[in-house]
Amino acid sequence: MKKAFAATGLVVAPILLAQEPLAPAIDGPPTVTPAPGRGIIPSVSAHSAAMPVLYALDAQTAEQISPLVRRQYLGGSQSTFVKWTIKAGGHFPLHHHAYEQTTWIVSGRCDVYSQGQRFEMRAGMVLVIPPNVPHEFTCPVNTVDIDFFAPARQDWADGIASVATIDVTGPKAPQ
Repeated sequence: MKKAFAATGLVVAPILLAQEPLAPAIDGPPTVTPAPGRGIIPSVSAHSAAMPVLYALDAQTAEQISPLVRRQYLGGSQSTFVKWTIKAGGHFPLHHHAYEQTTWIVSGRCDVYSQGQRFEMRAGMVLVIPPNVPHEFTCPVNTVDIDFFAPARQDWADGIASVATIDVTGPKAPQ
């Protein structure tokens, strides 16, 4: 079920209720094995019960956010890691959020528009977007984009939909 907004030409995916269950943690041999005495700082380790958690991202459910955008994400207590798989023409309309966003284009290309500037991102490039800075992404070719958000994306954990959409008329020129 999609809602079309005639005035904007946007097609929006339905609201997702909450993140799909996490991929199972990898917590045993041969990937995780005892290493006595390694990775320990006695004055810190003696007071912390926290342990790192290892995941296989490919085992994480891929959410189809729109016909051109898929998302896989994992969140910790302080940050969120996201893999976006975007087909040519995928678009994230102008928006802002309270999270610092670090974007790494692994393959493909995206044009990012922010503060009156166009940032042409190609494979291997990284862009850091400060909190509350307006930005939009348009990906003219198939693209894999890795994003890191801090603090953690509580909005997504609560089931708030992503802004990823298809703009059926293409990006708008400034008016």
